[in-house]
Amino acid sequence: MTSIWIVRDYENCSGCRRCELACSFHHEGWMWPEASRVRVFMPFPGVEVPHLCAQCDDYPCVESCPVDALSVDADTTAVIVDRDACTSCGACYRACPGTVPFLHPADNKATICDLCGGDPECVKVCKEAGYNCLRLVHEGMSPNRKLFSRNPIEVAKDLAVKMFGEKGEEVI
Repeated sequence: MTSIWIVRDYENCSGCRRCELACSFHHEGWMWPEASRVRVFMPFPGVEVPHLCAQCDDYPCVESCPVDALSVDADTTAVIVDRDACTSCGACYRACPGTVPFLHPADNKATICDLCGGDPECVKVCKEAGYNCLRLVHEGMSPNRKLFSRNPIEVAKDLAVKMFGEKGEEVI
């Protein structure tokens, strides 16, 4: 199956949060970062981590839903939420290796990146700004996606070590 997904180049993220604004504007009709399907975390000063669904090849969130409110779009491989069926139980959140799904602040329903139907707004604004932290990739299913299905705190720790060195390491 050929699919699309958004790869992240964490070192290129400036923390501008244009992706959050574009996503929320596209989905909500106004700029509401708390409802954005992509979130930028800054657990440490200078370390920005964009966080969104990686469309895992085994879709643990979909498999965990007790009411079948989550499905996989055949064209984009994005996770689609049936908001009418969702009971807000949080099973998808607990099953996700990156704890990506969240309960929407307006209706308390599971919310996950749907790839904007195949033309992600976050990717467009990131490219427009020249950061290219978020890039759209067309490919078959890949186990490498799991590399992006990690908690943003874990990603930030690894990124901080890469950028600033380990504690006690002499910086020249």
